[in-house]
Amino acid sequence: MDEILEILEENARIPIEDLARLVKKSKKEVEQTIRKYEKKGVIAKYKTIINKGRLKEEIPVVALIEVRVTPQKDVGFDNIAQRIYRFPEVRSCYLLSGTYDLLLVVEGRDIQTVARFVSEKLAPLSSVKGTTTHFMLKKYKEDGVIFVKEERNKRLTITY
Repeated sequence: MDEILEILEENARIPIEDLARLVKKSKKEVEQTIRKYEKKGVIAKYKTIINKGRLKEEIPVVALIEVRVTPQKDVGFDNIAQRIYRFPEVRSCYLLSGTYDLLLVVEGRDIQTVARFVSEKLAPLSSVKGTTTHFMLKKYKEDGVIFVKEERNKRLTITY
């Protein structure tokens, strides 16, 4: 992968001047490269990772939903995946190998909202053969960022 992309993936807020210095290119070259990547869709979005557990407000419920589907003739999984990922509750959608075909990351106001999504929108789709829902209880790490404060072992050492 291009060094510019690697650096931006780690820190999208790095000043162009610093980025240019790191890759040993001019500021103009780096700006042109970034614009090219944005235009081609290589850079799809700049993202801020938020530790919602540290906010005082109510945090949404996140569920990972494994979905078994029947692929459609001549189009495979793409049409059903597109139909599913267009639901506003679906934050991410991945095609998998193994027992399940799709993995969804779904967000809702509460458990009932996610349950309604599964029972009223997802499960009734004719291509959906089955689902398994896992509710996220605690987030330890996301995209390389550790959310939990690592504590030293508080147990006393026992010597004989």
